[in-house]
Amino acid sequence: MNRNNINYHILIVEDEEYLARVLQDNLKLSGYATTVANDGKKALDHLAHATPDIIILDLLMPKHDGFYVLEHVKKNNAWKDIPVFVLSNLGEAHDIKRAMELGAADYFIKSHNTIMDVVTRVTQLLEKKKS
Repeated sequence: MNRNNINYHILIVEDEEYLARVLQDNLKLSGYATTVANDGKKALDHLAHATPDIIILDLLMPKHDGFYVLEHVKKNNAWKDIPVFVLSNLGEAHDIKRAMELGAADYFIKSHNTIMDVVTRVTQLLEKKKS
């Protein structure tokens, strides 16, 4: 565990409970503080009270989908600079293009990437921010 990372907070927006827990466990093992929101409305509610360093965002969720959340994050002056990593089952080029045009920092297709791929990318981005 890297105790230097504990100052970083990651919001995981994922409605699949198992995946959210695995992501959270792996990020915590890497020393990150995490919060899980299991739908888009809860994610936006959380953002109203706390600003994470990174958001990991699913696209297919109840209440507000990930596209809606991403659009609102990037339109809000207080949140627009938060890097958003999309982690989705949607792998079509038009979905990826839409997410990137809305301001996603990276896009991971669940079936093509491991949890450690995501954790590694989070660490790379935060290390870059630190230096």
